[in-house]
Amino acid sequence: MVRRLVLGCGRAGETVAGVVSTWGGDLHAVIPSESRIESIEGVADVTRGDPADPDTYPDDVDVVLVLGDDAAENLAAARQARETFPDALIVACSGGPASESPSALGDVADRVVDTERLLTEHLLDLSTGESASRVYRLLHVLRDIDGRLAVVMHDNPDPDAIASALALAHIAQTVGVEADACYFGDISHQENRALVNLLELDLRNIEDPEAIDEYAGIALVDHSRPGVNDGLDPDTEVDVVIDHHPPRAPVEARYVDLRSDVGATSTLLASHLERLGLTPDRTVATALLYGIRVDTRDFTREVSESDFEAAAFVLPHVDESVLDRVEEPSMGPEVFETLAAAIRNREVRGDVLTSGVGRITDRDALAQAADRLLDMEGVSITVVHGFMDETIYVSGRARGTDIDLGEALRDALGTIGSAGGHADMAGAQIPLGILGAVEEASTESLANVVDDVIAGRLFEVLEDPPSSPNKGTDADTIAFEFPLAEPESE
Repeated sequence: MVRRLVLGCGRAGETVAGVVSTWGGDLHAVIPSESRIESIEGVADVTRGDPADPDTYPDDVDVVLVLGDDAAENLAAARQARETFPDALIVACSGGPASESPSALGDVADRVVDTERLLTEHLLDLSTGESASRVYRLLHVLRDIDGRLAVVMHDNPDPDAIASALALAHIAQTVGVEADACYFGDISHQENRALVNLLELDLRNIEDPEAIDEYAGIALVDHSRPGVNDGLDPDTEVDVVIDHHPPRAPVEARYVDLRSDVGATSTLLASHLERLGLTPDRTVATALLYGIRVDTRDFTREVSESDFEAAAFVLPHVDESVLDRVEEPSMGPEVFETLAAAIRNREVRGDVLTSGVGRITDRDALAQAADRLLDMEGVSITVVHGFMDETIYVSGRARGTDIDLGEALRDALGTIGSAGGHADMAGAQIPLGILGAVEEASTESLANVVDDVIAGRLFEVLEDPPSSPNKGTDADTIAFEFPLAEPESE
């Protein structure tokens, strides 16, 4: 654990000290008795006294930050800190015009920062301060939660949602807030189940929506609106939202971090951990890396520089043997049955394949079938659909095409259900009752009705399809109804 000491606190120093408080470790501050500053946000251990008086110092520190406005006072504090802590790293602000040679402070401190020009860049390693501001505001909201926090994933969570929930729960716990990673629905995809089992994850499956009332705070990860692809009441007050999907409607929460320029929500949580100086444990690191890999399709889909940086940050702490076992789980018979039905019932027009598999017991099998069928020669778009629990589920995949599949599915099915996603990975959910009196229909006739509706609407839209965002549409402006239903599509 890093032990830091702040000596003096000028105008810029107050901001810097507040941000440094989010980095983890022990932080002690000594501010002059005459200072107008009553306290420093986030710094609990503040002493009023002379920053150059060693009697005000803690027993031992690793890093000293000299942040006063007066050059002479900073020099005196730095000299005393060097004498008291000869092995510590000392970073000092130059302050105002020095009464001694400018080199005097440099002879004592390891790094001297020009207060006016380089303070933020050198101390926070940022040019705009936005990254530090985000994590500072996040911790401020978390600290204000008086009780237990529910970190809610979207229904039937995928690896990105699971990893993000674990990481945010870990961050909350570092500021004294107990948190649970929660989800509605099932974790049915065999790779996702393997991840949970091999890492022995303690996730809470909420079956009764009223159970959420036990929590003092609510956070959403990998989706951004309560009641949309989760079991929460749409009017639920939300404290924290962290997501990489662009929302269709305004997002309301005390803290919102929405960045569609990265490939995974796990990337955002990894960057917060790094900024806080927190080393992820084996469980969190392994889940985060897998979440990034799945959502970027092993760094080949909508990947950004930030995704690579996040992966590099967590990689030294990952259990690679767990990842090897997660990626080669056994498939249940329902997956093979769905794949067989998708092959048998396929309809191909040009390079577009659609297939209805009828009644299903595992909605994740649709995504896996759509992935497998995309390997068929001459096919660049696959859409597989089936129905269960009075809902039609649709999963689509695209490769090597200019079509934005997420927009195409919304155009085709958005008026009768919820649809959207990425340019090459999308999904939809449609109430089965929208198709008419389905209760009296046989499974076979119902499957035929669903086939006609889904395929008919999709092929009609694809006659004049929306373009992929990579072909002239700004990806950041595309709105989505919800994060995709199937876990693999997040």
